[in-house]
Amino acid sequence: MAAALRKVITFASMLLPYGVHELRRRHRQRIELSEPILQALKANRELAGCHRGQRCFVLANGPSVKALDLTALEGETVISVSNGYLHADFMRFAPKYHVVPQITYGTMTEDQVARWFAEMHENLGEAELFLNETEAQIVAERKLFAGRKVRYVALRTNFDEIGDTSIIDIAKPIPRVDSVPVLALMIAMHMGFKNIVLLGADHDSWRSGYYTYAFDLKTQAGTDFSVTSDGRILSSNYDTFQSLARLWRQYRRLGMIASANGVRIINGGVGGELDEFERIPLNLLLPQDKVR
Repeated sequence: MAAALRKVITFASMLLPYGVHELRRRHRQRIELSEPILQALKANRELAGCHRGQRCFVLANGPSVKALDLTALEGETVISVSNGYLHADFMRFAPKYHVVPQITYGTMTEDQVARWFAEMHENLGEAELFLNETEAQIVAERKLFAGRKVRYVALRTNFDEIGDTSIIDIAKPIPRVDSVPVLALMIAMHMGFKNIVLLGADHDSWRSGYYTYAFDLKTQAGTDFSVTSDGRILSSNYDTFQSLARLWRQYRRLGMIASANGVRIINGGVGGELDEFERIPLNLLLPQDKVR
């Protein structure tokens, strides 16, 4: 009976609008960080400037990636995100880092998260993993990611409250994000990358009304109750545009921070609606013998 009730409550929570989940998340984030998490954040200090002056590619999961030859990234420093291990030729370009944003447990159960993490671990190669501190407990209790370096960030503050253009320090609580490439950009700048190339950060699903990926989901297929089984977005335009406004403010703030610190963010993808950064086609960023 109790199990059935939990299922009903979980399903009901999936029907709530984004804003309700956001309020619940912010309420939970008033809880003080535990000592183990504080120590995990402190360990991120060693990453500050570790790739100073270098270039990296932040590979998002938008459908435009299907038009790119990702094998050209072989030998480059790549940061993949979320389900990005499902990209074609993933092990050819073997990302050095993989980033996952905070999980909303109103839309995924702990069992679903554990299965997703197990699939992720099996397919990530040697990538170092970044998770939000809210996932530390499930990782520890279920002994996930054995043998892999897992780091934590604390998504607790607000981009709109940032008052300067200093590089965001991931050894401290950092702003919440509306899309995982934003988190990857914060991490990349903390590590000192001078040139950061975004790929697949399309953010154009509001035009088509469908949310799709550059690949077919596996474990996470059917877990997103904000869309139909074929990807049609269920939220109203009002909620969608509110989220997009927050997201664009986040990108703009990161652009300001990058500019103030001599960092160049480039949109190397094809298509998409992200217009906050200069666009340079991927084939012009790589040696010609690497691009088919």
